[in-house]
Amino acid sequence: MPETALAPHFDAAVHDLYTAGITAHRGAFTPQWADRMREDIDTAFTEARGREGGAVGRGPHRYYVEIHPEQLRGFVELVDHPWVRGVCEAVLGPDYRIVELGFDVPLAGAVNQPWHRDFPMPDATRDERRLTSLAFNLTAVDTREDMGPFEIAPGTQWDDDPAFGHGMFPPRDSYPRYDALAERKYPQRGDISARSALTIHRGTANRSSGARPVLVLGVDAPGAGNDDRHDMAVTRAYWSSLPGRVRAHLHCPVVEELTPIVQKHTIEGLVMGDA
Repeated sequence: MPETALAPHFDAAVHDLYTAGITAHRGAFTPQWADRMREDIDTAFTEARGREGGAVGRGPHRYYVEIHPEQLRGFVELVDHPWVRGVCEAVLGPDYRIVELGFDVPLAGAVNQPWHRDFPMPDATRDERRLTSLAFNLTAVDTREDMGPFEIAPGTQWDDDPAFGHGMFPPRDSYPRYDALAERKYPQRGDISARSALTIHRGTANRSSGARPVLVLGVDAPGAGNDDRHDMAVTRAYWSSLPGRVRAHLHCPVVEELTPIVQKHTIEGLVMGDA
């Protein structure tokens, strides 16, 4: 665990992340802020599904879309939120990097995903027991049981088994252990959670008539390498409008014109489709 002098609030978050693998800040934003986020997600989702490679399947009726910061009106408010900044600095160090912005959309009819982590375990985690990345999630709806809540197996960020498919998917004979550990989460609009994406988790079956969109913000420690999996960019005009302390953590291309992102999670999508 990082040896830094932390305010008690962030000390508790670091403890949560190194033990359970997940922590949260309730009511970080207003429900109205989350509603505006939902509008931006809906706009981006419609655009992405209308072109080749715009959205990747993560199982039946379940999609992931990566977007550029300019597609989210509340991007600066999110990444500059004191809790987000504080948790990033406490866990990843002062030179953390924002590498991913996207969203998951489990539609009506989505089924249970296989238990998984979002990428293989890095050497720094295996050898040094150090977390090198965080995933922040913000729900766009008030989560109910019938919507297919996010389910996580606390403490499993340290699981290291060569039998994991692609380094990410536990073998099915290990599912009873994860089922026994599982905790379902019911975030409400305005809440933020932060987790190690190595902690074994899954989306559950959406038996409601609507979607359950969730924003994803991915953040790395220097050298973690997850930026290779993502293609966010910003225009020069947008870059110049950003506060300096946001630019300091946004190591992405600065371009004249944005290009729609083609999603990269092909292996994950194939395995998720077998759920």
